Order: sequence, then structure tokens, then C-alpha cells
Amino acid sequence: MKQAAATLLLLIFAAGAAGAAEESCNVGPRAAAQTNAASLNTMNWIPFRRPETGWAVYAPLIAEEIGVSCPPDSAGFAAALAFWQTKHKDAGTGVLDETTFGQMQLDWELRRPFVVASRTACPPPPDESTLAKASPQESYGGEQILLRPGALAAYRRLVAAARAALPASAANAPLLTIFSGYRSPQSDAARCLREQNCQGGARATCSAHRTGTAMDLYLGAAPGFRPDSSADANRLYLSRTAAYLWLAHNAAKYGFVNYPFEPWHWEWTGGG
Repeated sequence: MKQAAATLLLLIFAAGAAGAAEESCNVGPRAAAQTNAASLNTMNWIPFRRPETGWAVYAPLIAEEIGVSCPPDSAGFAAALAFWQTKHKDAGTGVLDETTFGQMQLDWELRRPFVVASRTACPPPPDESTLAKASPQESYGGEQILLRPGALAAYRRLVAAARAALPASAANAPLLTIFSGYRSPQSDAARCLREQNCQGGARATCSAHRTGTAMDLYLGAAPGFRPDSSADANRLYLSRTAAYLWLAHNAAKYGFVNYPFEPWHWEWTGGG
């Protein structure tokens, strides 16, 4: 009887917590929420050097940044965004606009040691003899994956936690295996030119993959696309997967940050 009563109390508490969370998502500036709902899939802008429509692909990272679990078109999301804007000495409108995203983008970029180091000079590649090799089970498609030992160890902790937390359908291999790790400057330049995907020339001369701390994780792919296709449809698909949502919420605990334009691209910062 005591166990049954305790179980009932837990269920009542869980239902109350869920109701409170739903109610909190309905509290906030409704006009801003309506504006966000309208722009979520329609805003025309150029956040990463090419035109895009909408900001839904970035919504999980934005929600994590402002500390809210409410949907991006909700009043609760707008309220959390307004608070974040005020903290950053911006008008607390609660509307996701290019200025607000630009500040977030700067914050995200400055969390990447590669970006900070690149402001003065492109970081030199490591001695390849010091790199650790991922196991075949950690590699997607049989590729040889090399990483700095600390980055590989942090990746293993990250994946162990993800597999324990995610549903079996979202955690089974090959999800979260690595399809690209360390790439020498020479091979990376040849690869990007061969694929005609050099990101305005930046990748041909200085890629984060030369550091041995950057890795591309397999999160699946939209039908008809490669796992690393930068097509908007593929990026949006990946940003909605359970694995990516878990990473957006938890990867920082293991020292990883995401390059927002590429849901699959994660960099180890030395923490975790």
C-alpha cells in the first residue's frame, strides 16, 4: 500500500510539473511569439555567408543559449529571449532578429578555441604520431579516424552518456559514430576543392579539422542527402533528430561545442 501511494504521489507530481511547464510556455509577450512563429520558417537572411530562409535549424541551440525548453513559437520562448537580450544590453523585445542572432553567433564562435586562435594565425597541425586512432566501431563507413587523445577520450564519455540516455532507436550505431576527424591541411585542401565545398576558400586554407579536436558525427541524413550535406533540407532534418537535440543540451558537459551551420560538426574545447 505504501509503495502504491508513493507511486501515485510521484505520478501526481510529474503531471503537475508537466502542466506547470506547459503553462509557463504560455506566459510571455504574445506579440513577440507571433512574430517569431511567422519568421521561424520565412525570415530571409544571410547568417553564414549564404542566403537562408527561416531559423528553425538553429532553434535548438538558441533555446539552449537562453535556457528554455519551450517551443520557439511560444510566449515562454519569447520571454526567455527577452531576458537574454536584456542581459546583453539589447532591447528586450523577445523577437529573434539578425542582431540578436549575431550576438549569439559571436558567443558561440568564441567558445571554439580554433576560432580564437585563428584570429592571429591558422593553428599548426599536431604531430600525427601523437594522435590516437578511433576503433572501427567508432568510425562511420570504415574510415580511419585520428584525433588528439584527449578529444577521443572526451568523445567516448559523450557517446556513452548519449547511448544511455537516448531511446534505443536513436542511440544504436552507426548514429554518433565519427565520419571525419583529423585531416591534414594538404588532404583537406584537396578534398574541399575536389568536392567544390570550400566555404568561400576558408576550408581550403585553414580548417578546424587540422587541429585534431574537431569531428563530424553521424546523425543520419535526410532522404537523398549525404550525412554532411549542407543543403538546408538536410541541415533542418538533422537539427530535429533526437541525437542532435541531446547533443545541443548536453555536449558542453563533455567539453564540446557545435559549429551551428553544421549540426554534425563538433569541437572539443579541452573540458569535460
